[in-house]
Amino acid sequence: MKEKFNPNKQHTISNAVSISGTGLHTGALVDMKLNPANPGFGIQFQRVDLQGKPIIKADCDLVTDTSRGTTLQIGDARVSTVEHLLAALVGMGVDNVLVELNGPEIPIMDGSAQPFVEILEEAGVEEQEAAKIWYSIDENIYHYDEEKRVEMVVMPSANFSVTALIDFNSPVLGTQYAQLKNIRDFKSEIASCRTFSFLHELEALLDHNLIKGGDINNAIIVVDKPVTDKEMERLAKVFKRDKVEVKSSGYLNNVELRFSNEPARHKLLDIVGDLALIGYPIKGRILANRPGHSSNVAFAKVIKNHIKKNRHVKDVPVYDYTQPPVYTIEQIEKTLPHRYPFLLVDKIIDLTDTSIVGVKNVTFNEQFFQGHFPGNPVMPGVLQIEALAQTGGILCINLMGEGTYDTYFLKIDNCKFKQMVKPGDTLLLKMELNGPIRRGLCDMHGTVYANGKVATEADMVAQVVKRQ
Repeated sequence: MKEKFNPNKQHTISNAVSISGTGLHTGALVDMKLNPANPGFGIQFQRVDLQGKPIIKADCDLVTDTSRGTTLQIGDARVSTVEHLLAALVGMGVDNVLVELNGPEIPIMDGSAQPFVEILEEAGVEEQEAAKIWYSIDENIYHYDEEKRVEMVVMPSANFSVTALIDFNSPVLGTQYAQLKNIRDFKSEIASCRTFSFLHELEALLDHNLIKGGDINNAIIVVDKPVTDKEMERLAKVFKRDKVEVKSSGYLNNVELRFSNEPARHKLLDIVGDLALIGYPIKGRILANRPGHSSNVAFAKVIKNHIKKNRHVKDVPVYDYTQPPVYTIEQIEKTLPHRYPFLLVDKIIDLTDTSIVGVKNVTFNEQFFQGHFPGNPVMPGVLQIEALAQTGGILCINLMGEGTYDTYFLKIDNCKFKQMVKPGDTLLLKMELNGPIRRGLCDMHGTVYANGKVATEADMVAQVVKRQ
């Protein structure tokens, strides 16, 4: 019986798998190999044909060109037309993979994501022992491009879904609509939908010696203007056909449509692939009107910047004061040597083997307010760090087992004070282990949350010493 896919776990592929094909614009034959990768690796591309075998991360900040697909670049190393492969990886739930290439472009194959879905199925998708951290969109995020008349928005939703609307003022295409209600439907509803181009765009690309790898079978060609016999003869020669002609439906006679709205579905496919460049899996409902690669990438950057700005808020611990604490103040005093006026943790509300959350209620009666900014009471940042240190000390001591221990902090790095703490604030003190405790050394990341916002954060290293 097939195991149920767990969307809250990270996944990679079970085995390496390869595929070869022609790059659409370069015409070069490219060999592509997908390799399993560790949790947290993400999707990265490696140009094995270049000196040093440079690696390029799937990141919207590395996009350098969107004119004929999405191109990623670091230095002189670039990978073009990444969107169909990225869409297949997202659609199949693959989070971590290394993509090796011996050329500058992902093979175009049939112009859809279907060939990539098939090789991913061949490789097998494997669950990893690591949580997949979703970012749930909590407010509407918009992107407008007035020049191209593009409108995109992502709204709060319990799932990831996409709706795409296209309107190119074309009598052939008309207005088309496509929807992906659940990513589980990507394989059956979206993956096989091929890229499309208008004939006049195709001719412009040919005039500029592009689409060298173009084949009559890897794109839907829309013909919405009269075409001369001479132009048809040219196309037949380019595509190595005896004859090409326009169907009554307004499409070149190269392909049969797989869906009546296949062009709109392909635009949706591109959205899924391009938004993979955000770097965070998101839960939200996306509506896109007249999307394209440049707008998709611009939208991905807007979403990524929003997440970077607000992601710490998502990590704010939930404090329910009606629930009994894990450690009361009496239990804290039995664990830590600190006493008034230097005991800066009132209670512990959450404790695991890797993290701890403490509470500090800041009042006007704190002794340090008498001498620190009299008339403008602000809690000293160094005491916020001390409160974190005491909270982390409880976590470390709790992990040491039998005996009585003290913690001594050896190093503080990357300390940042982001907002003032004043009387009346309730501080949530969160400490997380960056790795297992080794030889009594604890490497931790600490965050002080005040009123739901990050006030202070720092990386700390402490040593746990057993009392004699």
